Amino acid sequence: METESKKAKSILPKKTPIPEQDPRARRSNFDEVALGYTPEMAIREAGRCLQCRDPQCIAGCPVNVQIPMFIKAIREDNFTRAIDIIKEANLMPAVCGRVCPQESQCEKLCTLSKRFEPVGIGRLERFAADHEMQDRGLKVPVTEPRSGRRVAIVGSGPSGLTCAYDLARLGHTVTILEALHEPGGVLVYGIPEFRLPKKIVAREIEILKRMGVEIKTNAVVGKLISIDEIMDDFDACYIGTGAGLPRFMGIEGENLNGVYSSNEFLTRINLMRAYRFPEYDTPVKRGDRVAVVGGGNVAMDAARTALRLGATGVVMIYRRSLAELPARKEEVHHAQEEGIHFELCTNPVRIIGDRGTVVAIECVRMDLCELDESGRRSPKPVAGSEFRIPADTVIIAVGTGAHPLIPQSTKNLSVNSRKYIVADEETGRTSRDGVYAGGDIVTGSATVISAMGAGRKAARAMHKYLMQKKLKP
Repeated sequence: METESKKAKSILPKKTPIPEQDPRARRSNFDEVALGYTPEMAIREAGRCLQCRDPQCIAGCPVNVQIPMFIKAIREDNFTRAIDIIKEANLMPAVCGRVCPQESQCEKLCTLSKRFEPVGIGRLERFAADHEMQDRGLKVPVTEPRSGRRVAIVGSGPSGLTCAYDLARLGHTVTILEALHEPGGVLVYGIPEFRLPKKIVAREIEILKRMGVEIKTNAVVGKLISIDEIMDDFDACYIGTGAGLPRFMGIEGENLNGVYSSNEFLTRINLMRAYRFPEYDTPVKRGDRVAVVGGGNVAMDAARTALRLGATGVVMIYRRSLAELPARKEEVHHAQEEGIHFELCTNPVRIIGDRGTVVAIECVRMDLCELDESGRRSPKPVAGSEFRIPADTVIIAVGTGAHPLIPQSTKNLSVNSRKYIVADEETGRTSRDGVYAGGDIVTGSATVISAMGAGRKAARAMHKYLMQKKLKP
């Protein structure tokens, strides 16, 4: 049998390029940037997989998709088989293939990456999902006979949707309670259309509805209904509300007109369609000179969105170097292609206004010193290096915290020092009997696929709990 190293000798060293919109065109539209593989491209890329005997890529996937198996099916031109394999573990491959950080998860552990570029696992996952949409339309999974147990899912983001999917498939009656007016959580309010078209999310939610899952919107748990009241009517509850409390820097000028949190800015545009005002009656300031503070994926989304709204200049302000920038490399590359300017090793010290409105942001240069607890070099201000960047809009994208509404309104629900719900990592079990939690409300801000993994683990534990529990009269 050939060893993996021998197989690699005949492998193409680089990923099959994925077609994309021209940067000059996409700067002014919200259409998807990456256009996806053709069947020929997908088969070519699938041929790069070594089909390892001990595939580490699976361990890098939070929901444990059988990656070599689905790639082998693509290589053999059996696209239906490929998507069926993926969906055994992942409800939303069209979503994950677009927004998951494969480079730090499954692709990071790809054996091929020891010598060449890893297999484009995310691109192939997206291809399989998109092909199914074109070829088969909506395919509703077979569900087990009704168990008689009722489950409430609080939050319709990736964690809640995954938990709902697995529990519905196991025969339980599932109701999702969503605080906003549309389901989807961060998938619809946080991620821009040009990275994740809303029709993709709507399609996955329609599958859940056809499985019998009820979705109630405008249902603010902790305000209109409590967890205690939910537990009076349901046999179990899963809290997957995410971490959506905006963080600010605490610097002078953050209350000026023209200063947004990334949460508000992206929610207005993505969920409330502010970019189509006045067709949708949600206003948003279309800045001419926009400064975005932060270096993560959310900051990148905000910067690229501001550009598409018509800004003549967008600058990203990040206190470390490009090497430490936490956003996905693909997104950084796209932003650079689109003309976004990066002010690196730079930190804001105050926002300057004139008659209540932003006119500039004052920054200081940073010197990178020894490694801190995150493993990155610690930034320290350079004395006397202050300078100003003209701006009429400032977007703060420095992270989020746990929203206090449910923890504060729920008795005997343990939270940690950062106000996140305490839940078992493997089961999602909280300090309240029958109440489970997972995703960002437990871990803090993480990835879509990590939240899905938490929802899947909790669903398994909840199923066991439910089947041992007597039916409510």
